Amino acid sequence: MALTVPQDTTAPAAPAALEAIGRVTSVSGAEANVTLTQRDSRPDDSEQATVGKFVGILSGRAVIIGLVSEINDMPSQAVEGERTHRSVARLALIGEISPSEEQSAQFKRGIENYPMIGDSAILMSERELRIVYGAADSDRAHIGDLQQNTDIGVHINIDDLVSRHFAVLGSTGVGKSSGVVIILQKILAARPNLRMFLVDPHNEFGHCFGDKAQVLSPRNVRLPFWLFNFEEIVDAFFGGRTGSDEELEILSEVIPLAKAAYLQYRSAERQYVKKRDPKNTGFTADTPVPYRIEDLIAVLDERMGKLENLSSRMIYHKLIMRIQTLRNNPRYAFMFENANLGGDIMPDVLSQLFRLPANGKPITIMQLAGFPAEVIDSVVSVLCRMAFDFGLWSDGVAPLLFVCEEAHRYAPADTKAGFGPTRRALSRIAREGRKYGVYLGLITQRPCEIDPTIISQCSTLFVMRLSNDRDQAFIRAAVSDAAENLLSFIPTLGPREVFTFGSGTAVPTRMRFPELPLAMRPRSEANSNTRSEGGATMNRDLMMSVIERWRSATANYTEKVEIETQLPAPASNAREAQSVADVNRALLRRSLQTNPPAANSPLPQTGHPRIR
Repeated sequence: MALTVPQDTTAPAAPAALEAIGRVTSVSGAEANVTLTQRDSRPDDSEQATVGKFVGILSGRAVIIGLVSEINDMPSQAVEGERTHRSVARLALIGEISPSEEQSAQFKRGIENYPMIGDSAILMSERELRIVYGAADSDRAHIGDLQQNTDIGVHINIDDLVSRHFAVLGSTGVGKSSGVVIILQKILAARPNLRMFLVDPHNEFGHCFGDKAQVLSPRNVRLPFWLFNFEEIVDAFFGGRTGSDEELEILSEVIPLAKAAYLQYRSAERQYVKKRDPKNTGFTADTPVPYRIEDLIAVLDERMGKLENLSSRMIYHKLIMRIQTLRNNPRYAFMFENANLGGDIMPDVLSQLFRLPANGKPITIMQLAGFPAEVIDSVVSVLCRMAFDFGLWSDGVAPLLFVCEEAHRYAPADTKAGFGPTRRALSRIAREGRKYGVYLGLITQRPCEIDPTIISQCSTLFVMRLSNDRDQAFIRAAVSDAAENLLSFIPTLGPREVFTFGSGTAVPTRMRFPELPLAMRPRSEANSNTRSEGGATMNRDLMMSVIERWRSATANYTEKVEIETQLPAPASNAREAQSVADVNRALLRRSLQTNPPAANSPLPQTGHPRIR
């Protein structure tokens, strides 16, 4: 059989690679069995048909490509009284190489003409493998090397990968995070104008993209409370629990009134602006327009003053106290500090979050580890929802790839777990996002715990080692083509090995990600060395720097409260300890007399004042 190969894919084929290794003995819709030829001498490993290798079947002018999924030892007829055995390889048929109109060899998925019984089978040579996987160009990027032949690079189609969503799945410790970095770096190199938003729950990706990334955290991000829709702000107010029906009904009524009050306040600053009736503004509790917490509390207080029933008054009182406590909590400064400074800052917030314009930093990494645990679900919901809504109302003018690490936490399969609005926001991106230029990348180590309607929208899967039977069964159910027969490899994949299939790759492939430099590895993998000597070399200065970071997580960043780093030496006896305690109490009283708190506000939780 003669095939003309393009110049950029030519490679000399070893003579042994063209030698028949067996013949076809049975064919079904998606599989074929090849009885392997016995050899007198044991061949080299590279010349054997083993599980995971590609085999070609010579059928007419085409070479039908199959991947070995199983090899069995079958008994054959007795010869001179001795029973012999033969090996039978089961192939999953995935495509064929055939001459095009220009007489050049091209690979295409699917089988037009099935092989015949007796057709010869050969091991794929480097030349045929290069035809299948092609070369890197403006549309395809090299992400790793073929496990069967490390000289063959595996390339992904960037447009198919991104526009049809993708998922990276694998147990902890198999190199999943490094694989994500490699994929995103390749996408960024091929599509520099594509913006990315990465949800980073463990603060591990901040240094992986150099100066191409903007890293956001509670210290430097503004996410005003009035951008939260009703379900999200209720989740924040009540710390993740569900409020009573009376409280929810009250909030649904007073939030629109607070928005109308802010509109009246802004209108009063401008002359010749007709005042509107607050009830006719058309605002709902979900409308993303500014309002002030002071106005919300004032409306609640006014309504409470008109009530005579004590139990009804207590509902309003508790609601007011809850909102005030949240507003005064320094951990929620990203929601309430300067939330109304400059008026309507929604354009500034969107520009910061989604890099509009990118200004050389097209990727945003949102580090969630510093946010209060009670509000993380609602924060992720806000981010997902705004990403989709901006794409929707801008007609997809600025495409965005939204990547969610630990996706099973935010879109669990159990509808009673997690936060419903977050699940719905991710589901909407998965189902409709591509119409508006909003694409989705999911990362999880427990695919069986993620909403199946969301992950089923991911057309390209990168599956690393999964040991859990439920996870493996879930992946088998999600695969729709011949790759389902190949998933038996998953429990035995090595570090950085990945089985990838779907629209982004030419064929289902067992490949290996390249190793990242240590400086670019995510912290979860770069810090996995248990032989660190940090504990032995820990000194007081380093300890105090850790404590500074610890305390600052609950400090008010805007006031820049200084904490004394030179702590007093431990007391040597009980009398000295009592003396130190008395001095500390006296200094604290003096500080409170100098800077008394507001009459109706709790004591600030910003740490102790600097002791001089």
